Amino acid sequence: MASLYIPVQNSEEEVRVALDQLPRDAADILDILKAEQAPLDLWLIIAREYFKQGKVEQFRQILEEGSGPEIDEYYSDVRYERIAILNALGAYYSYLGKIETKQREKEDHFILATQYYNKASRIDMHEPSTWVGKGQLLLAKGDVEQASAAFKIVLDGDRDNVPALLGQACVEFNRGRYNESLELYKRALLVHPDCPAAVRLGIGLCRYKLGQFDKARQAFERVLQLDPENVEALVALAIMDLHKNEAIGIRKGMEKMQRAFEIYPFFAMALNYLANHFFYTGQHFLVEQLTETALAVTNHGPTKSHSYYNLARSYHSKGDYEKAGLYYMASVKEINKPYEFIFPYYGLGQVQLKLGDFRSAQSNFEKVLEIYPDNCETMKALGHIYVQLGQTEKAQEFMRKATKIDPRDSQAFLELGDLLISSDAVAALDAFKTARGLLKKGGQEVPVELLNNIGVLHFERGEFELAEQTFKEALGDGIWLSFIEGRENFQEIDASESIIQYKDLQLFQRLEESGRHVELPWNKITTLFNLARLQEQLHNPETASVLYRLILFKYPEYIDAYLRLASIAKARNNIQLSIELVHDALKVNDKCPNALSMLGELELKNDDWVKAKETFRAASDATDGKDSYATLSLGNWNYFAAIRNEKRNPKLEATHLEKAKELYTRVLLQHPANLYAANGAGVVLAEKGHFDVSKDIFTQVQEAASGNIFVQMPDVWINLAHVYFAQGNFALAVKMYQNCLRKFYHNTDSQILLYLARTHYEAEQWQDCKKTLLRAIHLTPSNYTLRFDAGVTLQKFSASTLQKEKKTADEVRSTIAELENAVRLFSHLSAASNLHFHGFDEKKIDTHVEYCKNVLDAAKPHLEAAIREEQQIRQRQEVARQVALAEEARRKAEEHRKFQLERRKQEDELKRVRQQEEHFQRVKEQWKSSTPGSKRRERSDLDDEEGGNSERRRRKGGKRRKKDKSSKSRYETEEAEADMRDDQEYPDDEDANLNYREPTSQNDQDEAEENVLDPLAAAGLEDSDAEDEEAVPSSTAGRRRRAWSESDDDESLQRRPLSRENSAELQQSDEEVREDGDKPNGNTVSDDED
Repeated sequence: MASLYIPVQNSEEEVRVALDQLPRDAADILDILKAEQAPLDLWLIIAREYFKQGKVEQFRQILEEGSGPEIDEYYSDVRYERIAILNALGAYYSYLGKIETKQREKEDHFILATQYYNKASRIDMHEPSTWVGKGQLLLAKGDVEQASAAFKIVLDGDRDNVPALLGQACVEFNRGRYNESLELYKRALLVHPDCPAAVRLGIGLCRYKLGQFDKARQAFERVLQLDPENVEALVALAIMDLHKNEAIGIRKGMEKMQRAFEIYPFFAMALNYLANHFFYTGQHFLVEQLTETALAVTNHGPTKSHSYYNLARSYHSKGDYEKAGLYYMASVKEINKPYEFIFPYYGLGQVQLKLGDFRSAQSNFEKVLEIYPDNCETMKALGHIYVQLGQTEKAQEFMRKATKIDPRDSQAFLELGDLLISSDAVAALDAFKTARGLLKKGGQEVPVELLNNIGVLHFERGEFELAEQTFKEALGDGIWLSFIEGRENFQEIDASESIIQYKDLQLFQRLEESGRHVELPWNKITTLFNLARLQEQLHNPETASVLYRLILFKYPEYIDAYLRLASIAKARNNIQLSIELVHDALKVNDKCPNALSMLGELELKNDDWVKAKETFRAASDATDGKDSYATLSLGNWNYFAAIRNEKRNPKLEATHLEKAKELYTRVLLQHPANLYAANGAGVVLAEKGHFDVSKDIFTQVQEAASGNIFVQMPDVWINLAHVYFAQGNFALAVKMYQNCLRKFYHNTDSQILLYLARTHYEAEQWQDCKKTLLRAIHLTPSNYTLRFDAGVTLQKFSASTLQKEKKTADEVRSTIAELENAVRLFSHLSAASNLHFHGFDEKKIDTHVEYCKNVLDAAKPHLEAAIREEQQIRQRQEVARQVALAEEARRKAEEHRKFQLERRKQEDELKRVRQQEEHFQRVKEQWKSSTPGSKRRERSDLDDEEGGNSERRRRKGGKRRKKDKSSKSRYETEEAEADMRDDQEYPDDEDANLNYREPTSQNDQDEAEENVLDPLAAAGLEDSDAEDEEAVPSSTAGRRRRAWSESDDDESLQRRPLSRENSAELQQSDEEVREDGDKPNGNTVSDDED
């Protein structure tokens, strides 16, 4: 057992003090120390022993007594021990200030610590331990730069000072310079290998921050080897185990956390991790206890932030949003910058979004997005906030970003579809389908709500088959499939008992009694209702009725099913049944505005004006005037009251119209896109004569209503047609009526046909008017008004036809026939027993009958005159026809004559061309078959012929130059005669040529040599003499003589074939020779012609 010996003053005796048995009252030991003037190092040892035993007050009392003025004066020559005592007090108060949670007391502790360190510095300003203490104080205060300066002062004097190295390592760690901090810890360990385990804890933390987890684990485990109860190392290893995110790691981590808590139950980090664990296990009581303890024992900002965050999460999960918001805010305040700990910002944004503080929530989520720009959850939250703030485009932008960042996030696509469903139905449908595909691909169940939305969008686009498939997929198997597919017979009630049929629920009771399972889950009610609505659209009201009754059988308070049954009954014109069904709905909720509005409409249709007005007012009061439908219905009531068929009071009519306009305007102010209110306002303006304004309104309403299956507004088409009619634009009015008939009524509405007939009547299109009225009569044969209108139309048509200046007999006959039909119609109406019931006056009808008979009598002279005129016209037409036929015959004869002349000319021309070609071929053959021997025998004859005729040719050549401008026909005649003489003059030459064609080697060689020259001539490479011959045509003998002379001079060259130019020249020269020889009087004739 350790003991301390205090020497007795002026004696060799010593006072023995057992360190483990120090007196509880420090005054006893102080008296001994003061009395014996014990060395100050003993004071310091005793004080430290008190501190180890947890007796902090005794520790402080001894050190403060040892640093008092008396001690300073007595021990003035002792410097180190005095400095050590002051530094110990400074370190003590630095620690108190560090762990103190109250700011005022924290500052007080730091002030005392500063005073003690300054006093120590005054004793020796170069003492390293004092500067180390000052550095620790500055670190506790958060002044990292000043702390670094203090540690560097020590290290500049002693680079191996271990406390200074450890202090500077802490500075670098706080700066985020983990490599530098690690090097300083290593230096301290090298200098002092037996240093405390905390040094290796610093090394482990640096390794962990640098991502060197294995080495960090080794360091922490080494700390535990040296100090098995080191809480920091246990917590660090526990965190590393937890971050493995494995079941074994989480279990080991929590075991280490529990052990750390058992060793030291006030370690804040361990408390926070334990609270986090108990949060996920749902033990919120333990979470709150642990976090409150952590907040009580720590003053470290990030640690407190985690504690507040855990506490806020606990209250958040329990639904206490007010407290959760406060603790989230406290967690945020403990953080200097959001990147240090972003989770409380996200939680605070969630709570503010829940509490409706959208601006604050937006700010917090945007901070989260700055740190994590690709966080899909934050983007979706911001999308919801922008929707609430009315910034739909921004909301859609964030949702689209979320789907791009994570294309597998089905929830993002689902929420994007919810955003787009009101603005872009096609894109919303694509988003919903993508979400459905992702859920199916991931093996998850597709929510009924999602399938219901997809079905509704298909329904709105008119894709009824796809809508039905989707609704059936959402509903799955059930009794409803039996009704839809016709496997259950639900049409057992006679049609005459229609009231029972629409209200009968015993069908399902009988099914249950027979053992059938009749169930309808609550989350499928809306989908089944939509499927029944689809059956209505597909014109299956019976199937829709049984589905609505199935809903009412399982959920009798589902008011919309009653209203749809009432709507089906109304469509069948069973107003009384419809009213009863609406009353059944009002029994469930007598303040239901939809039921009240429908009841008022039915009462109005039943001509119960007073009740209808009261019902509409009740519907409006039920919603404090916010229900646009009820307000709109009141506007309609005032409009109908203004235009009733009873005697009109101009003042009352104007009052009702103005009230209707006011109500329509009120609806438009609340809902600017309400098409029905806009249509009503247009109707009122049209009634007041403002046709241009009302036409613009009707046009805009028509454009907005087009393309939406749920907005069927034939009224706006009819109103627009009425405006065109009122403006006299009958063509557009007719087109609008016809389009409305085809688009909404399948051309089967007699009332619109009546509007159309009236338009044709005003446009004086009598036949179109008659046809339209006949179609309407065919649809409603009991409507006598249409018959009367048809008679008036026939009467007007007949009168207008007879008033025409020019009319044919057929037109007059047709007029008489129509008049007879009109008489028959009016007579039939006059004989009807219920004439007055349809609003007809018998005298007026008789007047029409008499008028038609008078017109019939007046039509007979018109018919006779028309027949005479028609005969005269027919005679004139016959004469004109005969003249036209004669002229046509003459024209054809002239054309035939011209054709024959032209054909003869073409034949003559073809014959001439053919003769020229034949002659050319003969000449060509003659030249090919000629030989040098025959040319020699003929040379003398040709010379004689040339000598005898040279003078004559000379004269003729001169005359021929004068006759170059003679007619072509003369040359053609002369060439034909020359051909005939040529054939007669040279028969012997042809025989001779034939003889020379016998094969001889020499002749063949000569002939081949001559042929070589022919291509040269064809290419235009003849000598100058040949060109001169072309300029002055020569005789055939001259040409031949030159050809022979050339062949004699150059026998080695082969002959070449004649070109077209040479052939033509030869032909011309031959004709000239024959002409000179056969026509001795040719010169005389030429002279005469010249």
